[in-house]
Amino acid sequence: MSDAIVTRFAPSPTGYLHIGGARTALFNWLYARGRGGRFLLRIEDTDRARSTPEATEAILKGLSWLGLDWDGEPISQFDRAPRHAEVAHHMLAEGRAYKCFATQEEIEAFRESARAAGQSTLYRSPWRDAAAADHPDAPYAIRVKAPLDGETVIRDQVQGDVRIRNDQLDDMIILRSDGTPTYMLAVVVDDHDMGVTHVIRGDDHLNNAARQMLVYQAMGWKIPVWAHIPLIHGPDGKKLSKRHGALGVEEYQRMGYPAAAMRNYLARLGWSHGNDEFFTDAQALEWFDISGIGKSPARLDFKKLDHLTAQHMTVADNAALLHELTAYLAATGAAPLTDTQLAGILRAMPVIKEKAKSFAQIYEKAYFILTERPIVPDENAAPALDTVSRSILRELTPRLQNATWEREFLEGIVTEIAQLHGVGLGKLAQPLRAALAGRTSSPSIFDMMLILGKAESLRRIQDAAT
Repeated sequence: MSDAIVTRFAPSPTGYLHIGGARTALFNWLYARGRGGRFLLRIEDTDRARSTPEATEAILKGLSWLGLDWDGEPISQFDRAPRHAEVAHHMLAEGRAYKCFATQEEIEAFRESARAAGQSTLYRSPWRDAAAADHPDAPYAIRVKAPLDGETVIRDQVQGDVRIRNDQLDDMIILRSDGTPTYMLAVVVDDHDMGVTHVIRGDDHLNNAARQMLVYQAMGWKIPVWAHIPLIHGPDGKKLSKRHGALGVEEYQRMGYPAAAMRNYLARLGWSHGNDEFFTDAQALEWFDISGIGKSPARLDFKKLDHLTAQHMTVADNAALLHELTAYLAATGAAPLTDTQLAGILRAMPVIKEKAKSFAQIYEKAYFILTERPIVPDENAAPALDTVSRSILRELTPRLQNATWEREFLEGIVTEIAQLHGVGLGKLAQPLRAALAGRTSSPSIFDMMLILGKAESLRRIQDAAT
């Protein structure tokens, strides 16, 4: 292996890319990219009954939306089955593995007997040391020869040294009797052949590391750096489930979260850099290190995600936000925006992005841009346009027609009219908001008037005044 850092993300295409998998991918991406290394993608599609092309496509789309680019083409584990089998037979030839002719029925009978006797169900094959002359002409699996005494030490960068007694490790099967490789073999062969230097994955794989090390040692291959990260829990501290928000990454896009905020939030789920909560991609790439990963499970917190989203939207480039807004609308099945609407939203973006916690909120705030005359106030806004309010709007209209269309002048005119009628500015703002947007919730009336322009604003106010 070269000294360059190589990490990988290896999802199984049996469902969507969930948030835990997305965080694992992000950690691998940050670690490699921040050190000038390579980030590879492997699709572990050996489970042919459950793997689907649709799930693979969803994973690729989810990673792309998150902005996690990978090097080279995604590798199919299934396509590499001949190479896996080659390694198994090499281990067999070197005496590091052996043929096992035990049937599934024999193994299960042993385990049932052991359970009944209250003994260990760890299976020890009688074929481990059998002479070749005693082998029957029958199908066989290939098992690795695990050490029978001593201990295996997993030197993990997150969990510390994890020690496992070798008498607790079985002679795992690496090639089934039908000639197909097992997951434990395939993972090791693929990681070695791909040049993976650091295996960063969920700590539910920690015990797998001890068994996979048997293959590395049997082949004389360098063992990668292990880093097993705690899983994500729900707000109540329990294992993450759908009721907590264990959704596919694409669902977070459809919920209106921007990719930059998701990257920031996922990075903070189990990793920290001092007390920093909000940071840019450049900062994350500079700061991220395995040493910052904690040993305790992270907890999903939508309030923190919303807070980070508002911060990212505030500082984001307006054109970039508009581009991501159109992607959000496409993901939710909404009608595409016209060029005129896009131009209007871009003008309004500095105003409508403020304090927004999702693209759904930005889209809602942009309603005054997207709607067309005649504006029909909704049931909440309609009461503001009573007889008295319409009369005041009629009085306001000629003053606005002769006004310089700048905020200072507009505020002065509206404030003056409000004072003449003995009402506060807020009271007059209600019918103006109903006239300009048709809703009670919108940007400030002066922001809307400046964004809509003089002619359109006056037309809407005149419509409401009649």
